[in-house]
Amino acid sequence: MRATLSWAHSDLRTHRGEALFIVLATAGIVASLLLAAALFGYATNPWERIFTQSRGAHVWIHAVPSADIARLTRLDGVEDIAGPYPAESATVSSRGTRASVELRGTPERPTVGRPLLVAGHWLTPAEPDGVVLESRLAHALLAEPGDTLSLPGTARTLTVVGIADSPERRYSPGEQRGLVWAPPAAVRNPGSQVVGLRLKNPDDTDYAVQRAVTVLGAGAVDEVSTWRQARAAAQGDNRLLGQVLGVFGLGALAAAGFAVHGAIGTRIRGHLRDISVLKAIGFTPAQVVRIFLLQHVAYAVLGAVAAAALIKGLGGEVPGRLGDAVGVWQGLPGHTVALVAVPVGAVLFIGAVTGLAAWRAGRVPPVPVQRPGAVAGGRLTTVARKALGLRLPPALVLGCHRTFTGGRRSLATVGRLTLPLLLIVVALSAWTTIDRFHSSPERIGLPAALTVRSDGDLSDARTRALLTHDPQVAAAYPGVEVAALVPGQTSTIALRGLGTRQDPYPYALAEGRPARGPDEAIAGQGLLTLLDVHVGDWVRMTVGDQPQILHIVGRSIEPENAGRVISTSLDTLRANDPGITPTLYQLRLRPGADPHRVAADLGQAGQGHLDVHAVPNPADGLSPLRGVIAGLVAVLALIGIVELLTAIGGTVRESERDLLALKAIGMSPRQITAITVTATACTAVTATLAASALGLPLARRLIDAQGTSTGIGAGIAQLPSPMVLSLLIAGAVLGAAALSTLPASRATRRRSADTLSAVG
Repeated sequence: MRATLSWAHSDLRTHRGEALFIVLATAGIVASLLLAAALFGYATNPWERIFTQSRGAHVWIHAVPSADIARLTRLDGVEDIAGPYPAESATVSSRGTRASVELRGTPERPTVGRPLLVAGHWLTPAEPDGVVLESRLAHALLAEPGDTLSLPGTARTLTVVGIADSPERRYSPGEQRGLVWAPPAAVRNPGSQVVGLRLKNPDDTDYAVQRAVTVLGAGAVDEVSTWRQARAAAQGDNRLLGQVLGVFGLGALAAAGFAVHGAIGTRIRGHLRDISVLKAIGFTPAQVVRIFLLQHVAYAVLGAVAAAALIKGLGGEVPGRLGDAVGVWQGLPGHTVALVAVPVGAVLFIGAVTGLAAWRAGRVPPVPVQRPGAVAGGRLTTVARKALGLRLPPALVLGCHRTFTGGRRSLATVGRLTLPLLLIVVALSAWTTIDRFHSSPERIGLPAALTVRSDGDLSDARTRALLTHDPQVAAAYPGVEVAALVPGQTSTIALRGLGTRQDPYPYALAEGRPARGPDEAIAGQGLLTLLDVHVGDWVRMTVGDQPQILHIVGRSIEPENAGRVISTSLDTLRANDPGITPTLYQLRLRPGADPHRVAADLGQAGQGHLDVHAVPNPADGLSPLRGVIAGLVAVLALIGIVELLTAIGGTVRESERDLLALKAIGMSPRQITAITVTATACTAVTATLAASALGLPLARRLIDAQGTSTGIGAGIAQLPSPMVLSLLIAGAVLGAAALSTLPASRATRRRSADTLSAVG
């Protein structure tokens, strides 16, 4: 044991930098995986908890006031029912902020879909104008119990008496109305009635929706939403962040494993004589393997424990969503298991890779074997001889020759270094894609910056005049958006008519062509997936009792409503229903215009008749991803440094046999140092070019696959610019050269006796 510890201590002193980087890289990997686990728990658990505690409804149906809701109670598979409740669409304002809401007349606190109060109290007869707000809506309005809400365009006011959590789809500006529970008397102009169905078997949701629509009649159903949609909306960007952290964490773990494997293999080749001596004095093969195994497992344990302690103690203090996620995750029952299992799993993986590499040390014979006298890299190639004949610097020629003629060993070194660099290229692609969402929203399906809705008191001509009068508005596209039942009547989608044939809406197309002719439309990926159709197919949907048959001629990048949107021109919808009038306007602003300033000006010009809000950008919720990517790049860079140190050590040891020959032909120590530096730089260049060639198409595939899974669709990937890739290559090359300069310089100053010993 004393000899083992002495060997480990000596090796640690020799490779202190490498050991430090292994510890830091392991800590970063484990921290990434723990944060991924926290984000997954944070994304899933709060909604599951609220749904369970509130006895949430699996299906919510908005039907016309004349629908016979009582017939739904007799459906097979329905365990309980909530409502029906009268509902009215309205706009409320608080502290200068407006929101589209649904006033739901609730005479008493429901038993199904029961709102969970987080502040204030429930509705009471003593407060006929009192309302309870859904928590996200209250946050958007900056409203608290006791505040007063106004309804623009009317003299009505409502008083907030409570704030509650609900498992229904939460408020999202421009996409989902906020939920307001109110006394039935406060719902003065009900446009629909709402009913919730709690099912005996949640897996039968689609069948239950189909049966409910059949019983009520397709013309009586305005909108259907399910618990799956609510859960997906609640998980939102948190799940995406968790997926990014998890994928990159596992990739970094694999890269770290390969780096450790290469480091041990190189170290074994450099210590063959010492290992033979250990066996000669009585060390068994198992003891030799144990030396390397325990040493590197100790590094991994140190990094894993440090990461777990850091996440446990300070994870909740991180500002923003990551800190919130860790705080919620630490309160979940299974977080302790994950806090132990993730570090243990990482250590076991590194230990397995270490054991595989250390097994080679156990096979070293106890009698030192004379190493072959051939120069590493073999004889000079024809290209190298011609390069020397052209009077190119010998250091450059010999360094490149050593890299590209090193056989499998050089190829393995390049491969191990390529993996972390490839992941860095993918991470930079994700960063660039997020920047594209912010800098060029029109290219990812958000050409309009503002959405305007009129309360109906202004005519279409008057509204357009108000909107286009503002010099900051470049174009105003009239339109309508209604809920439509899909074939099979299992869910609803958004049917949108925007722009006219003379002034078409500038959709961002990823496939096909724009919708120009009658009955032509474009669809989002979410709708294509839902209906299992493709560009070129015809689809039939129902709006009330009015069928719509449209020909899908293109696929648009659609970030709203999970991509479950089919869009056509306003003229096409008017051809089927001449009575359609615009209910919303999408505004495209001039470059440099401030959307919030324009929204305030238009709201003031409309004198309370216009509801103006900014179009939500999906990238706004992905802001924490930038910090995550920066941290992952740092971890991957540490792994790359470990691999570079390994490559440098191997190159220096392989060059020891050439040192006397190079000195004999008159090369100076500086030139001999330059050979090693050039060889290391060539390795970095080769790995970076390979990482770019493999990483760019991989990044496009991964980002587009994520876009497809979320309904936005493929075509959103934005790859790093040539300038960024050039900086990555330059950084890798300069870093490799800087790291190799000192060890190579030391090697050239070795005594001749030491060099002869190494060769012998």
